[in-house]
Amino acid sequence: MQLRSVTTVTLLSISLLFILISNAHAHNITRLLADHPEFSTFNHYLSLTHLAGEINSHTTITVCAVDNAAMSDLLSTHPSIYTIKNILSLHVLLDYFGAKKLHQITNGTALAATMFQATGTAPGSAGFVNITDLKGGKVGFSPEDNNNQINTYFVKSVKEIPYNISVIQISKVLPSDVAAAPTPGPAETNITAVMSAHGCKVFADTLIADVDAEKTFESNAEGGLTVFCPGDDAFKAFLPKYKNLTAARKTALLEYHGVPVYQSLAMLKSNNGDMNTLATDGASKFDFTVQNDGMDVTLKTKVVTAKITGTLIDEQPIAIYTIDKVLLPKELFKAQAETPAPAPAPDVTADSPKPSTKKSKKAPSPSDEADTPSPADDAADQVADQNAAVRFDGARFGSLIVCVWWIVKTMLN
Repeated sequence: MQLRSVTTVTLLSISLLFILISNAHAHNITRLLADHPEFSTFNHYLSLTHLAGEINSHTTITVCAVDNAAMSDLLSTHPSIYTIKNILSLHVLLDYFGAKKLHQITNGTALAATMFQATGTAPGSAGFVNITDLKGGKVGFSPEDNNNQINTYFVKSVKEIPYNISVIQISKVLPSDVAAAPTPGPAETNITAVMSAHGCKVFADTLIADVDAEKTFESNAEGGLTVFCPGDDAFKAFLPKYKNLTAARKTALLEYHGVPVYQSLAMLKSNNGDMNTLATDGASKFDFTVQNDGMDVTLKTKVVTAKITGTLIDEQPIAIYTIDKVLLPKELFKAQAETPAPAPAPDVTADSPKPSTKKSKKAPSPSDEADTPSPADDAADQVADQNAAVRFDGARFGSLIVCVWWIVKTMLN
C-alpha cells in the first residue's frame, strides 16, 4: 500500500510538472495587445522594432503600454526607428509588476531595470525606472534620468499571466532624454563579405553569382534578416547537385537559407516551430522547423536536419549563423524514406522457400530519394506567428488531464 501511495504521488508530481512546462513561455505580446485596439500603434511599433520577439523570449516581465494618443505625441517629433526602439524598450520592465504588487511595494518605492538598460547603451543608471506607491491609490513611474519628477501614472491592468508577464497601461510615454536622443542606424553590413571571411565563402560566392537571390537578401537586410550559411565543406559537397538544378530552383534553394526577420539565438531557442523563409511564396511554403536539441538549435526540413554551429554576426537587424549542412526543402527534394523494420528471422524448422528466378529491384535509399528533384505539391497552410512563443500541445495536455483524473480516482478508492 505504501509503495502504491509513493508511485501515485510520483506520477502526480510528474504530470503537474509537464503541465507547468506546457505553459512556459506561453505569452505573445502582439496577440495580447491585439484584443485592445487603443494600443494598436504601440503594438505596431513593438513589432516594427523587433521588441515583440525579445519580449516573448523573456519571462517575469512587465510591459508598460501607452494608448494611441500618447504614441501620436511621441511620433509627432519624427524620431528614427532606432530612437523609437530605445524609448519603447524603457517601457519593458525586467520584473513582474501586477496591479496588486504595484500597490504593495515594499517601503513604497522600487527601482526596476528595463530592456533599455539591458542593451548596454544606457549610460549609468539611465535605463532604470523608479516606481512609487503614492497617496490616494496612485502609482507613479519616473526614469532615473528624469530628476525624480513623477508625471506618469498607472492607469489600469491590461493583462496578467501571474509571474510570467504583466501588461499595464500608463498615462504617457516615460520621459528620458537619454532614450530619446537621436540614434543612428547600424552601419550597412556586407552580408556576403561577412560570410566569405568566416568559413562560408563557397555559399557566399554562389549567392553573389545569383543576381535575383542576392537582391532578395539585400532588400531584406534593413528591415530584419537572419541567414543560415552552410560551411565551406558542406556546400562544396553539395555543389554537384546544385549545378543540376534549374535557375529558378537554384534561386529558391539559396533564398531558403534566409529568414525575413531578425532572430537572435535566444529568440530561436524560445520560438521553436515552423519558420517561413525568403523562398516562401503562397503555395510554395519553403519552411522548416526550428527545434532545440539540448543546448543546440536545429533546423529540420523533411529531407535533412542541420545544426547551428556558430554565430558570425548578431547585430540587429541582421543575424548570420553557420550550419553544418545544406538545407534541402521538400519542394525541391524528396523527403527521406523511413528505414523499414528488419524482418523477423525465419523459423529454422520451417521449409526454406525456393529461390525466385526473378531479379528483385533494389529499393531506393534515403540519399537517392533526396537527390531527386520533385515539384512543389503542398497547399499553403497557415503558419504560426514568427514572434509567437512555444506552441501549446492540446493533445498532450488532454492526456495529462486524463492521467491526473485517473490518479485522483485511484487515491479516492
